[in-house]
Amino acid sequence: MPELPEVETIRRGLEPHLIGRSLRQAKVRQARLRRPVPQALQDECIGASVQKVGRRGKYLLFYTERGTLIWHLGMSGSLRILTDGGRAEKHDHIDLVFEGGICLRYRDPRRFGLVEWTEADPLEHPLLCHLGAEPLEDEFDGAYLWQRSRNRKIPLKNFIMDSRVVVGVGNIYASEALFQAGLRPDRPTGSLTKHMAEKLIAAIKDVLARAIAAGGTSLRDFVDGQGQPGYFAQELKVYGRAGQPCPACGGPIDKKMVGQRSSFFCPRCQK
Repeated sequence: MPELPEVETIRRGLEPHLIGRSLRQAKVRQARLRRPVPQALQDECIGASVQKVGRRGKYLLFYTERGTLIWHLGMSGSLRILTDGGRAEKHDHIDLVFEGGICLRYRDPRRFGLVEWTEADPLEHPLLCHLGAEPLEDEFDGAYLWQRSRNRKIPLKNFIMDSRVVVGVGNIYASEALFQAGLRPDRPTGSLTKHMAEKLIAAIKDVLARAIAAGGTSLRDFVDGQGQPGYFAQELKVYGRAGQPCPACGGPIDKKMVGQRSSFFCPRCQK
């Protein structure tokens, strides 16, 4: 599933092509996604111009003067910019054609993505209003994380993957951040000290920033807005490296299930 760095990479790639362009046509070939594609995409949106491409968690927000398109890529979705249209393939479900012939094409083999339209504040939409802090914003700091961790007994990895606490820290990035902070994924959240919280905040911000700079992590089929893969997989220290030597101490990387997700860590370096 595309996580925050992948979605932010897509946002940055799409925005320069779409800002100021008005929508001329919406071609919906398959309306049955996770939720039915709203008719507004072919009605109210036509003629509207994109003022900003934003992001909240893993949702892309296409702001126009009439309202906002909220787009989630699901498990296998991608959005690409095409300048010549090109023949649509089996899983190319939606084309948004903007002035100048710019086409935004949505591909989603599993159809778990969704598109919503709102004329209200998109951040108050039911899909978004419950989301926690943005990890790269100033509000996400050690004091915030420590306060939210009080009296919590769940594993630390589950805690930082909870979108009600912080958005966008998926399985890969949680494993990498915990390794960088020297904290075990199964450590009880309530045992987090203020110093540990500061280290973990710094690690999360650093890992996500580096992943965005590398264009995300391509473990399966992620591509950015121009169809290019991400390269952060080449920088992974522990994820997917069970049995291989730890880059810090040389001991073997361990793997265990934490919250029904595979977790990779160094039993020597992480406490």
